[in-house]
Amino acid sequence: MDFIGRAGIKVNPYLRLWEKEIKVIHNASMELLSNPGVEVSHEEAADIFDKAGATVTKSQRGRGTWVVKIPEKMVLEALETAPTQVTLGARNPENRLVLDGETPRVYFGSGSETNNILDTKLEEFTSKSQGQMTFPVYKKRRGMVADLCAAARLGEHLEHLDFFIRPVNIQDEDIAEDTKDVNKFYACLNNMTKHVMAGLTDINQLDTVIRMGEIITGGAEELRENPVMSFITCVNKSPLQLEHDSTEKMLAIIKKGMPVVLSSSPQGGSSAPIDEVGMVAQINAEILAAVTLSQLAHKGAKVIYGSVPVRARMDNLHDMYGAPEFNQYNIDCVQMARYYRLPCYSTGGVADAKVPGIQATAEKVFSHLYICLAGPHLLHYAFGLLEETQTFSFEQAVLDNQHIGMVKTLMQPPEINEKTVSYALDVVGKVMDTPHRLFARYARKRIHSGQLFLAYPFEGGEIQDETMHNVKAETERILAEPVEHLPSEVKNRIFSEIPGILERIK
Repeated sequence: MDFIGRAGIKVNPYLRLWEKEIKVIHNASMELLSNPGVEVSHEEAADIFDKAGATVTKSQRGRGTWVVKIPEKMVLEALETAPTQVTLGARNPENRLVLDGETPRVYFGSGSETNNILDTKLEEFTSKSQGQMTFPVYKKRRGMVADLCAAARLGEHLEHLDFFIRPVNIQDEDIAEDTKDVNKFYACLNNMTKHVMAGLTDINQLDTVIRMGEIITGGAEELRENPVMSFITCVNKSPLQLEHDSTEKMLAIIKKGMPVVLSSSPQGGSSAPIDEVGMVAQINAEILAAVTLSQLAHKGAKVIYGSVPVRARMDNLHDMYGAPEFNQYNIDCVQMARYYRLPCYSTGGVADAKVPGIQATAEKVFSHLYICLAGPHLLHYAFGLLEETQTFSFEQAVLDNQHIGMVKTLMQPPEINEKTVSYALDVVGKVMDTPHRLFARYARKRIHSGQLFLAYPFEGGEIQDETMHNVKAETERILAEPVEHLPSEVKNRIFSEIPGILERIK
């Protein structure tokens, strides 16, 4: 049976670490897990480790915390039961993703949950030397549920966005903590047919969100077969702690049989060592502790190795995504995940720049390219993020889509076989028999096939910032395009069975 789903980009992975260095990092992570071990602030998790044979003692730092020392044998046994392959479904089967721990196939997606939307307006100004000119003007505001709906609609039409993580924190006054999840998931699922992934704000809403997925797919069994949604839990609090609320969510999600990213996001220079080997050994230990717990709780739980290592700016301790070290950390983590044959969720495409422009493009494309080369399965944060992960820009997402398309083109494998070599020799021979010795007529055939990169679509002329004028126009065009909303009968069932969803986003 032919595969149905998004093709992704299968890469011949760039290897930053040699095999012996991978084993050194693995051994260092095992040492960390056995001494000092992991602090666990969730009693059931501590009990699970204890019954499995880990050394569990009460922590001296406060009530409700245990120190768990995990032996290597327990980790290796957990890795044997963790699935090598995880499938993420979608409303449209052609958009499903297959993550295979042994195959470096890359999918690009959005990410984070920014508080701010960056609006772009074109305004006229008068130059003393050139007269009337038009420039983009940027203004930040709070993100709302309407912005999340619009971001999903945009993402549906961005051909290089393979999966969708909510890039907007919905802050409407009529959305409470106990209704945030249903509005967040509905806004995404109703406006796109690609896979939707998100964190869970309130664990009490898990059953309600899953019920929404069952209504959309046709039932409980259908949702397990076609998980149109998956979850992210930042189980680890660095350094080396399993945090209570996220651990509780992770255990509840895997009990329901849903896919979940086990994410850790240490910051080099504050909550983790800034040097490469120290950072990677620590984050690897943290993720493996969560993987081990997941498999002890439910063998075969569908978990994804979630590496989100960042570097601290040492002047203000903000995250620093434009630094080369950020890429080094992430590339190494991709290799560690592949060493364990685990599906990998990695990080790239974030700018420290506050607005679109040269700085944002350089910072984003640099990590789009190198982290994609490493071969993660899910490369998130890749669309629209500025000012670390504090701001989302629709125009930047459109720019990112184009740049990621260029990266995907670059990553396409060469067509070198007997047929293509024979054709090339034939063409060279024919051209050498002509007086002009030009290959233009043969190049046209290749261009018409649609396989060649043509002009940059937002190309500007002599007018400064004309590129942003073109991007603004393209963003408005895409947002005006219709999307395939949920069928009316499905929407009606969701609104009748699931309370708290705002009527205005129906």
